Parts: sequence; C-alpha cells; structure tokens
Amino acid sequence: MDFGIDTIIGQSAALRGALDLARKVANTRLTTVLVVGETGTGKELFARGIHYLGLTHGEPFVAVNCAAIPETLLESELFGHEKGAFTDARSQKRGLFELAGAGTLFLDEIGDLPHKLQPKLLRALEDRRIRRVGGNEEIRVNCRIIAATNASLTDAVARLEFREDLYYRLNVFRIDLPPLRHREDDIVKLAMSFIDSIAQDSELPPKHLRPDAIAALRAHLWPGNVRELKNVIERAAILCEGNAIGAEHLMVQHRTSLPAGRMTPLGGEIRIPPGGKSLDEIEHEAITLTLEITGGNRSATSRILGISRPTLARKMREYGLTPARDNVA
Repeated sequence: MDFGIDTIIGQSAALRGALDLARKVANTRLTTVLVVGETGTGKELFARGIHYLGLTHGEPFVAVNCAAIPETLLESELFGHEKGAFTDARSQKRGLFELAGAGTLFLDEIGDLPHKLQPKLLRALEDRRIRRVGGNEEIRVNCRIIAATNASLTDAVARLEFREDLYYRLNVFRIDLPPLRHREDDIVKLAMSFIDSIAQDSELPPKHLRPDAIAALRAHLWPGNVRELKNVIERAAILCEGNAIGAEHLMVQHRTSLPAGRMTPLGGEIRIPPGGKSLDEIEHEAITLTLEITGGNRSATSRILGISRPTLARKMREYGLTPARDNVA
C-alpha cells in the first residue's frame, strides 16, 4: 500500500500548507512532530507519509493509540518489561520504542497518555533513553516520535492533566490539519476517489455522483471529516443499484453552521419544558445527544462538550450511559 504524501488528495490552501510542512520535516532525522486535527482528518496518514518520505523510510513504522490501551498495560507496551517485573511477566518483552528501531513511533491520541507515564515519555524525548519495566539497563532510543491529538493540549495543560514541559517537548514541529468543512472544494474529489477505490477493490460497477448527491455532500458539515465521508460513500456505493449515486443513497443530515473555534452538538436540540429542568437533567441530555451525534466516539464527544475524557467517563458512569460503540478514534 502506498502511504506517500503525494497520495493525499486535496487542493485547499490549508491542506497544501500542511503537506508542505510534512515534506520539509520528512527530511530531518529525529525532529519530533505534533500533528493536530479533528477526528478523521488523516493524522496517521500524515504520520505515515512523513515516515515513508523520510531518510529512514526502510525502517519500521510503529503506531499505538494511547487512548485504546488500558493504563495498566500501556507502560509495558511502550517501554517493554523484564521477566518477573509483574505477575504475568513470564518472559522479557521489548516495547514499542525498541521495536521502532531507527524508524518512527507514532503516538496517537497523545492527550490521553496517563499522567504517570508522561515523565517517562519526557525522559525518552530529552535523553533518548528508556528503561523497561522492572529493568535497570539504559536502552538507547533511535526512533523519531510523531504524536497526534484531536484535543487541545494547551487546555489539558491548564487543567493540569498534561505536563507543560512534555507539551513543549512534543510541540517542536507542529502540523495542523484542516477539517473537511474547511475544504469544500476537496469534498467531491475525495468522494470520487473513494468511489474509484471501491470499484477496484470489489465487483461493484463504476459509479458517478448525480448533481443532487454533490449538493448534499457540499451541504453537510462532516463532523467525522474524511473518515465519515469515506464511510458514507462506501455505503452509498453498495445501496445504489445503478451507476448514478443520488442524494437518497447518502446517509447525511442537513446541518446548521458551526460557531467559530469549536464544534458543537449539531443536528439536535435540548428542549426546556415550562416547568424547567434540573442541571443534571440538562447535562444528561447533552451528553446523550452528543454521543448519538458522534456515533459513540468519546474523544469527539469530550471535545464537542469542552470537557476532558476522564470527566466524560465519570459523567457517563454517573448517568449510566453506554454508547452504542466505544469508538475512541
């Protein structure tokens, strides 16, 4: 599979700027990169593009989602462990820092890195050395670190959930990825690219977009960004029995505009009856509505509501809420 920077589709000024930055930093060996963008904007695709365009493209690219691995396992996953370091450590294990070798270690959702592991990551970045769990040997770190987040790390620093020194150490070379709603001219090109890929990878006949479908795609605000667009097009290609995809095949809703600066729970409303509602009732309804809009994506839900993931998790436990799917992307 080709992960080159040149395979990323789009002509918007914001995307071209991000691509130019990626090409420049790819020529460096160990510069730490921080990729910032909403869910579904292609952060891992950019990270892979930087790696395969870079000086060590023949070395491993190792990716880990810091939000997807339980805190009790993440330390061993990243740094490895020695035999007997804990109850189930029956043999020595090399961590992802070692497995990445002289290549790239991609730390996705870095804002969800547990606080107790942040000093160890800081030391790895500053001293280029790690120790396995339960070990004393200093192991040299030779890989480049690319971190990604869909949340504001500066806000996390202000809430004392993320170390300020680690933030500055990660924010050496920052690349901001634009949301799809700011790339209106790229939407149809991306959709057609997905249609072509689906036709190549399956036995479905080639299809095209009718004008009403194009209008519907342009009207949608794409809170799930490119990932959402790809899923919508794949479903539409399957539903469409002919060769012309229409608006009726697209699972999109007409939505109102976003306020500047942040995403809000679009497509729904909280009604206050004449007798009023308690603050807990309003909060419960707001969380429930946002989880529905994001399809259970907790990272997107916490960002939309302006709260941290730990706070969201606590509120969900208090209200007995469980999303349809626990998507942390």
